[in-house]
Amino acid sequence: MWNESGSWVGATAKEISRAVRRGDTSATQVLADHLDYIRAQQPVVNAFRVLRPEAVAEAEAVDEQEDLGELPLAGVPIAVKENTAVAGLPTWGGSATVRGAVAETDHEVVRRLRGAGAVVVATSRMPELGLWPMTDDETAVTRNPWRTDRTPGGSSGGAAAAVAAGLVPIAHGNDGLGSVRIPAACCGLVGIKPGRGVVPAQMSAGDWFGLAEHGILATTVADATVGLAVLAGWQPPRLTEPTHLRVAVSARSPVLGAGADQPARAALASAARLLTGAGHETVEASPPYSTRLGLRGLATWFAAAHRDVTEAGLDVAALQPRTRRHVAIGGWVQRRGLVRDRDREDWRAQCEQWFAGGYDALLTPALAGSPPPAEDWRERPWRSNLLTSVRYAPFAAPWNLAGLPAVVVPMGVRPDGLPVAVQLVGPPGSELTLLGLAGQLEQASPWLRHAPGWPRRESATPATDRTAG
Repeated sequence: MWNESGSWVGATAKEISRAVRRGDTSATQVLADHLDYIRAQQPVVNAFRVLRPEAVAEAEAVDEQEDLGELPLAGVPIAVKENTAVAGLPTWGGSATVRGAVAETDHEVVRRLRGAGAVVVATSRMPELGLWPMTDDETAVTRNPWRTDRTPGGSSGGAAAAVAAGLVPIAHGNDGLGSVRIPAACCGLVGIKPGRGVVPAQMSAGDWFGLAEHGILATTVADATVGLAVLAGWQPPRLTEPTHLRVAVSARSPVLGAGADQPARAALASAARLLTGAGHETVEASPPYSTRLGLRGLATWFAAAHRDVTEAGLDVAALQPRTRRHVAIGGWVQRRGLVRDRDREDWRAQCEQWFAGGYDALLTPALAGSPPPAEDWRERPWRSNLLTSVRYAPFAAPWNLAGLPAVVVPMGVRPDGLPVAVQLVGPPGSELTLLGLAGQLEQASPWLRHAPGWPRRESATPATDRTAG
């Protein structure tokens, strides 16, 4: 047994897979523990769109495999973001309006997760079309386990809420302009967006002009590393501590008027001190952000919505009001030719040149402020959604535009009781270096793996149907 209550809920993915491989427990038992817990606690956070009864048979199939020793995620329950194809389920895009057809086959990243022994227990919620860093729709508001009056972020908000509450030890997400890293920061998790070309990036619904990448949300650097390795098709690596790196430290916001607040700046300074203590050189330096970059980023966000709706043939009138406005502006942006591949490639080249000029990594705040309230943002005006999104989460988008890897790492707690985090960014191919730096921060300043008071130990109540919300 993993803990005194005899449950595997709260264990890391690595602890679970090691125990299943050794025969100390079974995938079936691990899943049963998590399903009992999910039935009791899922209604508190509304993290999942659908629970999969097929997961029971799939866990049994894992137990029957003869090559358990070769499965890095043997018996690990995992959630897959609802816009990614899981065979036998429709894809959802954050609302019933954009529900897709039942998938006949798994997306490649889901196939890889299953091939590593993971058991897909549920699909996780997101905002409509993945547009917003707050997660809600007409059926539920997804809530942050740290404070249920606050959002877990978005668009992989359901994934982050599930991991922070202990509903699953690890979750899949995808990140178009911060959609893994923003919720990871909101919920005190490690979240990694790999660089371009590392993980098969085809999206089941919209690729945001090639900016979207599949990533992982986890409670430890080790779990994030093995999760990324599986998605990328690597043998899980043994992380080594990087030595004598030159790390640029920047509190400068890529967006004018959206600067980091005092807790975010304090976390940045703390992380810089810890990296200095680990033997790295930290220097104040900022990437070549420009007003043009911010405007192009906004234009891409608008145009991505328009292209998703157009390519899917969706009924615009049936979308949420905030989404309709976003789509309309996106159409205007595209007609004006304001979203161009050349602009993104120019920005990537500038970033590569900047890193090559003497920096191995960049350290920034993860968020500019606390996560916004958990409420029906779909009913609020588009302008309110837009300004809230930009003001609290401006630091993630540039690295999608550049196609560079980035990792969010927890770094303590704000005065309001919510987590605070930093972001590490690197040049192409630096995923393991960034994870190594994240591991040094974890060792020097360990964080709460779950939201305070979670996983909860109340008795379970039975689920009544397949829909988890």
